[in-house]
Amino acid sequence: MMLWLLLFVVLLVAGPLWTLASGSATLHGDWRNAGSRPVGLAPDPATHPEAIVQVYAGRAFSWRGAFAVHTWLAAKAKGAAAYTRYEVIGWNALRGQSLISVSSARAADAQWFGAAPRLIDELRGAEAEAVIERLPRVLASYPYASVYHLWPGPNSNTFTAYLGREIPELRLTMPSTAIGKDYLPRGEIFAHTPSGTGYQFSLAGVLGASFGRDEGIEFNVLGLVFGVDLRRPALKLPGIGRVPG
Repeated sequence: MMLWLLLFVVLLVAGPLWTLASGSATLHGDWRNAGSRPVGLAPDPATHPEAIVQVYAGRAFSWRGAFAVHTWLAAKAKGAAAYTRYEVIGWNALRGQSLISVSSARAADAQWFGAAPRLIDELRGAEAEAVIERLPRVLASYPYASVYHLWPGPNSNTFTAYLGREIPELRLTMPSTAIGKDYLPRGEIFAHTPSGTGYQFSLAGVLGASFGRDEGIEFNVLGLVFGVDLRRPALKLPGIGRVPG
């Protein structure tokens, strides 16, 4: 029994330790002067007048980045001169503000406190317009605008996954390292996956499983995900994410 328990613990922490060792996440740095420059993934509104919706994921700051990413949605209406970012920011609670940040102050593809983001979803034209039209109603319905828990949720990834479930047109496949994505609203146990192509069950984001065309097969243990993507062959490992097969 002790051997199996030890093996289980090793499996849970090996990925995060490798993420630190490889430099994908770091324990060093100061959030006050961490980088926030754009990385060139968002099309310039001046030369791309069509509506655009993008979803990004960047490594969380400090030790959190060994385990998880932070996700957000950026949108630009047709003819708009700038993108608007939609995300949950935990420290807004310290200022007495809504946790949901809707702002154009930071670039759509800005570094998340020094971590370069990657693009995980993009829609343009009429598809993007359909998503933008639904955003105000879905934002107003998010049940955790004043509640934030780093683990197991609700957090920033809970919010982004909620957008995916409520707006199927997004066809959003969340990164397996987005801890909090499996925290289902209002104490629900069963739900569609954020992509809308499968189903999942989750016990408060701590234990669960997902089965979907786009997500593949995922098992959530203490918020950390093990899985396999059958459509685009890859393993999914805690802290690391996708390992292409």
